Amino acid sequence: MQLVVGRIGRPHGVRGEVTVEVRTDDPDLRLPVGASIATDPAERGPIVIEGRRWHKGMLLLTLAGVAGRDAADQLRGTMLVIDSAEVEPSDDPDEFHDHQLIGLKVVTVEGESVGEVTDVLHHGQDLLVVRRGGQDDALIPFVKALVPEVDLAGGRLVVAPPEGLL
Repeated sequence: MQLVVGRIGRPHGVRGEVTVEVRTDDPDLRLPVGASIATDPAERGPIVIEGRRWHKGMLLLTLAGVAGRDAADQLRGTMLVIDSAEVEPSDDPDEFHDHQLIGLKVVTVEGESVGEVTDVLHHGQDLLVVRRGGQDDALIPFVKALVPEVDLAGGRLVVAPPEGLL
């Protein structure tokens, strides 16, 4: 499975640097100088990072073969992706990657079936998108109080929703 670690944004300057919206917790590890990174769409890559620097909180990359603002602008919107097999599991038992959560069955602490996790949104607070058969999707904040158990091996996630959440 491919994991998005960044999205190329607008060009920066006239020499071909691109801005990158970082979508990884460790850009130094995932986007190092010299790395060849796969892309989505695939025909735009792979790209090779020749240089990188931070400018006013924004990651700027210099890419092999990208010389000039016009060439950089043609990459706008390109996703930078890695294979999920390249990601080492965390030592923290309460830390999960999105791809580990998507597809898990969701049940309440009482054992009642709720649905299946179809996405994880990151909007200030992580939200699980749960598809419920025949009903609107539910958004469940991914916090310990509401999600007391994540059983990856068992393929399920246990929720303790307050009155009215579902």
